[in-house]
Amino acid sequence: MILCCGEALIDMLPRTSQEGEQAFAPYAGGAVFNTAIALGRLSAAPGFFCGLSTDLFGEMLDRKLVEAGVSSDLAFRSSHPTTLAFVRLNDGHATYTFYDENSALQVMTTDDLPSLPDTVSALFFGGISLAGEPCGTAYEALMTREASARVTMIDPNIRPSFITDRDTYVTRIKSMMSMADVVKLSDEDLHWLEGEGDLERLAQDIIARGTKVVLITQGADGSIGYTAQHRVHVPARTVEVVDTVGAGDTFNAGFLAGLQRAEALRKSTLGTLPADVLRDALVMGSTCAAITVSRAGANPPWAHEV
Repeated sequence: MILCCGEALIDMLPRTSQEGEQAFAPYAGGAVFNTAIALGRLSAAPGFFCGLSTDLFGEMLDRKLVEAGVSSDLAFRSSHPTTLAFVRLNDGHATYTFYDENSALQVMTTDDLPSLPDTVSALFFGGISLAGEPCGTAYEALMTREASARVTMIDPNIRPSFITDRDTYVTRIKSMMSMADVVKLSDEDLHWLEGEGDLERLAQDIIARGTKVVLITQGADGSIGYTAQHRVHVPARTVEVVDTVGAGDTFNAGFLAGLQRAEALRKSTLGTLPADVLRDALVMGSTCAAITVSRAGANPPWAHEV
């Protein structure tokens, strides 16, 4: 099982009512939640770990997990409210305003971490859950506890407006990246964390700190996978973009599912990942992301669509 560790929330997406008024409609979302849903739709049988509310929005999130074949047995549940993210779209690109104070996501502590069964072979971390407290500390502790024995991947999916203490956040992310077998960053996130410079040099700097595989996504310019031995570029598929909500999250799921299908989602394999296996997994990630951006909202593809 790939256990996805991070936020579940409600995206309030802009809509126009029948009367012509501007409105918002609720959709299940969150970066790591989207990755879990995408993995479930790709028949990867993932699990999901997060602070989940028992409120009406939490029930909505639960239904979506069940529909996609995602187990939430390990989730920490409470009566605290579900995080809401109001989305604004500009030429298809999303910006977010979060309402997260005292939420079920944010209040989770290290005392709420589950003991993981042997069926969990890999863990995926990311999103705004790594910026909040005390949940950020809890997720960091979970990775620290499990990274030596299980495959770990992180995509910070950085939202600068959500970060109140940049120094603390950067220290956490870089620590988790050094423990992770796989790190995925957009080119913007890479420069935000590592500064200006050549993509390959910055990626190899991350590898030198302990990561085995670094993935850089560049939107319409495609994605690049780096290991200590290889550089593999995969162009983006040409599609008509409706919006980019959930694109990176779906890419992560496609990449993980691609490695899983190749029986390469193992710590022993990732250290010497063959270039063709890396390429195939990147293609899987890019294909899944292209389908997602071709339709509204975070609506990742099912296995039969890929």
